[in-house]
Amino acid sequence: QVQLVEFGGGSVQSGGSLRLSCAAFGLSIRWYCIGWFRQAPGKEREEVAFIDSNGKTSHADSVKGRFTISQDDAKNTLYLQMNNLKPEDTAMYYCAAARTRSCGPGVNYNYWGQGTQVTVSS
Repeated sequence: QVQLVEFGGGSVQSGGSLRLSCAAFGLSIRWYCIGWFRQAPGKEREEVAFIDSNGKTSHADSVKGRFTISQDDAKNTLYLQMNNLKPEDTAMYYCAAARTRSCGPGVNYNYWGQGTQVTVSS
C-alpha cells in the first residue's frame, strides 16, 4: 500500500524558513514524477514544484528563487526547502506522486499525502 507522509510544517514569521519532508512508503520515488502542491482557504490547489525520475525540477514562478525541491533516494524522501517565506505562502502543503517518470502539464497524480500546514505571519 502506497503512503505519503508529510511533516515539517509550522508557523513562522515573514522572511523565515521551513523545510518540508515527505516520506514515501510502498513506492520508490526515484522512479516517479513527484511534487509539492499547496492550497489556501478559498483558493484553488496550486502546483509548487516537481521533480521527475531524471532529477529534472520545476518550480512555480511564485516560489522560484525562494523554494527548492529535492529528494533523497536512500531515504525515499522528498523535500521542499522554503526560504524568505511570505504571508501569501500560507497554505496546506501536500506531496503527490504520479505513476509516470516524466512530469509536466496533464500529469495525473495518483497518490497524495494528508498535508502539512504552513502559516506565515507578517
